[in-house]
Amino acid sequence: MKNLFAALIALLLPVLASAQFSISGKITNQAGEALPGATVTITSPATNTQADANGKYQLAGMPAGTYTLKATYIGYQVTTQTVTLTGNKVLNFALTNATFSAEEVTVTATRAGKKSPTAFTNLSKKDLEKNNFGQDLPYLLNQTPSVIINSDAGTGIGYTGIRIRGSDGTRVNVTINGIPLNDAESQGSYFVNLPDLASSVNNIQIQRGVGTSTNGAGAFGGSINIQTATRRDTGYADLNNTIGSYGTVKNTVSLGTGLMCGHFSVDGRLSRIKSDGYIDRASSSLRSFFLSGAYYDKNSTLRLNVFSGIERTYQAWNGVPDYVIGDDTRKDNRTYNELGLMPDGSFYKDQVDNYQQNHYQLLYDRKLSDKLSFSGALHYTKGYGYYEEFKNNAKVTDYGLTPVIVGDSTIVRTDLARRLWLNNDFYGITYALKYQAQSNLNFTLGGAYNRYTGAHYGNIIYTKQDAGIPPNYEYYRDNATKSDFNIFGRAEYKTGNATLFADMQYRRINYSFLGFDRNLKNVQQDAKLNFFNPKAGITYEFDEQNNIYASFAVGNHEPNRNDYTNSTPASRPKPENMKDFEAGYRTSGDVFKGGINLFYMLYKNQLILTGALNDVGAATRINVDDSYRAGIEVDGLVKITKQLNWAANATISTNKIKNLSRTLASYDDNYNPLTPVTQFFKNTDIGYSPSLIVGSEIAWAPVKNGSIAFLSKYVSRQFLDNTGNVNPTGITTSPDVANNPYAVNRLLKAYFVNDVRLKYDIHTKSIKTIGLGLLVNNVFSKKYEANGATYPEVDSGVLLNYNYYFPQATRNFLASVNLSF
Repeated sequence: MKNLFAALIALLLPVLASAQFSISGKITNQAGEALPGATVTITSPATNTQADANGKYQLAGMPAGTYTLKATYIGYQVTTQTVTLTGNKVLNFALTNATFSAEEVTVTATRAGKKSPTAFTNLSKKDLEKNNFGQDLPYLLNQTPSVIINSDAGTGIGYTGIRIRGSDGTRVNVTINGIPLNDAESQGSYFVNLPDLASSVNNIQIQRGVGTSTNGAGAFGGSINIQTATRRDTGYADLNNTIGSYGTVKNTVSLGTGLMCGHFSVDGRLSRIKSDGYIDRASSSLRSFFLSGAYYDKNSTLRLNVFSGIERTYQAWNGVPDYVIGDDTRKDNRTYNELGLMPDGSFYKDQVDNYQQNHYQLLYDRKLSDKLSFSGALHYTKGYGYYEEFKNNAKVTDYGLTPVIVGDSTIVRTDLARRLWLNNDFYGITYALKYQAQSNLNFTLGGAYNRYTGAHYGNIIYTKQDAGIPPNYEYYRDNATKSDFNIFGRAEYKTGNATLFADMQYRRINYSFLGFDRNLKNVQQDAKLNFFNPKAGITYEFDEQNNIYASFAVGNHEPNRNDYTNSTPASRPKPENMKDFEAGYRTSGDVFKGGINLFYMLYKNQLILTGALNDVGAATRINVDDSYRAGIEVDGLVKITKQLNWAANATISTNKIKNLSRTLASYDDNYNPLTPVTQFFKNTDIGYSPSLIVGSEIAWAPVKNGSIAFLSKYVSRQFLDNTGNVNPTGITTSPDVANNPYAVNRLLKAYFVNDVRLKYDIHTKSIKTIGLGLLVNNVFSKKYEANGATYPEVDSGVLLNYNYYFPQATRNFLASVNLSF
């Protein structure tokens, strides 16, 4: 029997030697809380993996043998374990807090924590990677609560927009490593200027409502707090490629040294994205890079980030006229872009937007004592570029010129091409001091001083006729400056199961701009604003997994550039004020985690759209005394089985203006101005504010290393203005509406869109991971518009609504092949 047994063992040894096993487990802190994104490394053979959102990791395809595993996570001590592998093994890690939480200090100063009485969502690097096929950053946030997105080109590449709780991008505060991204004047965040930023992002927190004190523009609908690449202890090389519908191509190369000599690391990325767009002449050509170098020691981290983006997009920001979408006789009534149309019927080939933005960030974190830590940053952003456009039969007097007599003719109009330039500089300092006075009491003192200078000017580069215009003639210039100072203090005190929260911010703004004055015409003007933004709240913990919270916050928000320059000192709009009431419940378990949040946002002097647009699509706004948003947000994730998860969220809200007075321009048959027409509305809906938003993601992993997800988004109807689509009495509606419902229905119809995402990873000896991905957007080919605008006027007693829409792409795909070394 012994000889038989020995023979069997000898026969099985080759099989055992070639068997492939796995090591899996969970990484937590000493309190048992999951540490998503923690790294598990094996030095021989060299391989590593990161924990998922639940702290779980897996190393697969490993032969039998003895291995030493190292678990690391920022802010925790390195933990090492040795295991002999003869079969599948479960190995858990419980990490101990390090003496200093380097790098995290930079972002925690402006972030909400687990016990904060604030509605927020965290997205890890893995959450972002699974949806990153090259679309703009807002598309990667689409499945978070209360978010709706749109794309000018219809594909998610090029100019995109995001709204949180119905508030547009000018009211959504965006920071990168605590440094403001919002444009200081327009206050929007143009992610097109930083293409493929998501490939260099480590994590994102989205806060809804006023949230915690932050740097930059006031948060009136929400905040997006981005942290870029952080320390990775092992070297890596990634090559990511995507191809897709409408000529879409994305190429990304990422490299990193890992930790060198125990102190240094360098990470870099180079990207390019090209797409023709769904709407014709809505192409994009985008390039970017990201470079980061860091030095670490026991008590400090010093990191330098340099990143840049260059975009060239064909202008599609005016959308598609309603009569085009409403005309079913057209071969393709969704692909239309009339910008740059010349008299001969051809299109001006350079009707494009060109812009480059360079960012420099120097981030420093240091532990000053066992109780005190500091983070600070110096930053500088340089932006410059122009958009070029063709103007048909333009008046020469509009460009500051006197009509020229040539022979027997007087040149009063001519076709021309012009470039409108923006050359700006944004620089400043941010800081935060965190003091852990006691285990149950901590303070944070933070703030920033930022300064912006922007030169706006225009050149005429071509005229059809000799109108006396010298080469590259500059016909206007507007130099603006803005300084923004803020300081905030925050404290958290835990007593029993309750945690008390207080946050106070003072913000001062000085803005100088070229504005219109009825007496002096265009003169340099100044606006000085002082804001005090207090916040307070309480969180009560039933246990480690369940808590309830309530908070009250005040937010103030300054008008943007167009609000100032399109008004006189007498008619200048006032700053907005909001009182934000929030209350909710959160739970986190192994099978289900989620929460419910109630909000009531009460506005004073909210700036709302009147329907008027200027020549580049910017909206004119007025103050309304009283308006509000009230609603309920629900989100959750349930593990139906080990392989099947369902994540869903829903927002139900009512968004009202109590009293609205709107004045419309009126003209006669010869387009001579008549007495303006004033309209009055009561309890009308705020524009672009759907009453129902629902998101869903069903994810199934039927095979090892493979997954399929079905993503859904429902958005109820939205109005393009603030009238609730009510046609006023006493004014006749255009007779054309009988054949064109878009002309009277000033709304975006409800839409329900579904996507399918497939992922499969292959592990080999030479290539750590070969990742295959397929994203089919709008799989049921729904025709819908996600954004639009309306411009009303009264013509000879008849109400005319000039409506424009942004159609989104029907069924389209993006396929990716990602190689990790």
